[in-house]
Amino acid sequence: MSELSVKHLLGIKYLKEKDIQLIFETADHFKEVINRSIKKVPSLRDITIANIFFENSTRTKLSFELAEKRLSADVINFSAGQSSVKKGETLIDTVNNILSMKVDMVVMRHPNPGAGIFLSKHVNASIVNAGDGAHEHPTQALLDSYSIRERLGDVAGKKVVIVGDILHSRVALSNIFALKLQGAKVKVCGPKTLMPKHIESLGVEVETNLRKALDWCDVANMLRIQNERLDISYFPTTREYTQQFGVNKALLDSLDKEVVIMHPGPINRGVEITSDVADSKQSIILGQVENGVAIRMAVIYLLASKIK
Repeated sequence: MSELSVKHLLGIKYLKEKDIQLIFETADHFKEVINRSIKKVPSLRDITIANIFFENSTRTKLSFELAEKRLSADVINFSAGQSSVKKGETLIDTVNNILSMKVDMVVMRHPNPGAGIFLSKHVNASIVNAGDGAHEHPTQALLDSYSIRERLGDVAGKKVVIVGDILHSRVALSNIFALKLQGAKVKVCGPKTLMPKHIESLGVEVETNLRKALDWCDVANMLRIQNERLDISYFPTTREYTQQFGVNKALLDSLDKEVVIMHPGPINRGVEITSDVADSKQSIILGQVENGVAIRMAVIYLLASKIK
């Protein structure tokens, strides 16, 4: 059996292209499982997984938990808001206390970039990064690429534009790494104030005109403005942002081709996309959510097979 080249999923930049293909092939199998009437498999009956979230999350947390339960793993949910972290406990002490309960794998979301990497060097468990600050969100990028593969047949050679708040987005960075690794062409589009300084060094082009970006692409991945990370004002008003970088049905219908619309959620309807775009047949947003469970099942299953 093929296996992953890594024992943790800390970021896409640590994966090889064959790792991504193995995750996708494994997800194909699990997608068939979760569409059966009996949606569980006993694959990870002996594995205990702790979900440790130091930041708010709805979809990612639910998706991981569902994936773990579909694989019959034992699941511990830990929310930092109701824990001893509030009393000053360190990250390593928190996790070691959880690991002393004989936990095999930790799925962690943390506001600090590199928290998962730090943890992987100090604890004896497999670590899955469920988002670390504005750094990476690897399972989101995997499910996004998987969704493109499902709709368009292959990721290689496809033109993908990522639109919105690139500066604060861990989804954008992980997507750029994943898409480039699979041979896609990538552009980013948004206000200059929301572009990281050296973004071109990642092999992507910057396009500040949304219409031109949509004329070029096969897929548009629409990101929300991360208001919770904006410490200053990066653009005059939300209304002005929407006029320049929001996608509505009239704009889509005026293109001479059908562009696939994606969104990692949560959607700010009427800001980056209108409801009639989000709910249109060009949108694969709900497909992304379904694929998220299959991808996370695949990642957990493949990492668990490396736990000795």
